[in-house]
Amino acid sequence: MSDLPPCPKCNCVYSYEMGALVVCPECAHEWSADAEQDGDDQLSVIRDSSGNVLTDGDSVVVVKDLKVKGRPTNIKIGTKVNNIHLVRDNGDHDIDCKVEGFGAMYLKSSVVKKA
Repeated sequence: MSDLPPCPKCNCVYSYEMGALVVCPECAHEWSADAEQDGDDQLSVIRDSSGNVLTDGDSVVVVKDLKVKGRPTNIKIGTKVNNIHLVRDNGDHDIDCKVEGFGAMYLKSSVVKKA
C-alpha cells in the first residue's frame, strides 16, 4: 500500500497521486503532497476576496453591494467594518461583525477585502 496521507477533509484513506497533487476519490478534494499536513491549520485559514489572510480584529471593506433581508437599504460597496471575528463552524459565512447602521451580522469572506 502507499504512504499517502488520508484526505484532510473527509479522512478517506484511498487518496491517490495525480501529478504533484494528492486527490481524494470520495470528496474530490485536492492538496499538495509537499504541503505540511496539519489538517486544521490548512483548513482554518480564511482569505478575503483578494487572497489576503484574515485574522481576528482586522478591518475589512465590503467589495460589492449586499442585500440584507428585512431591511429597506443595502450595505453599500466600500463600507468599512472594524474589528471582525472569524468563525469557522457557521456554514459558508465565516466573519462575525458589527456593521455600522445595520448591527451584528455574519459575512462571507468572499465579499470583503482587507483594509
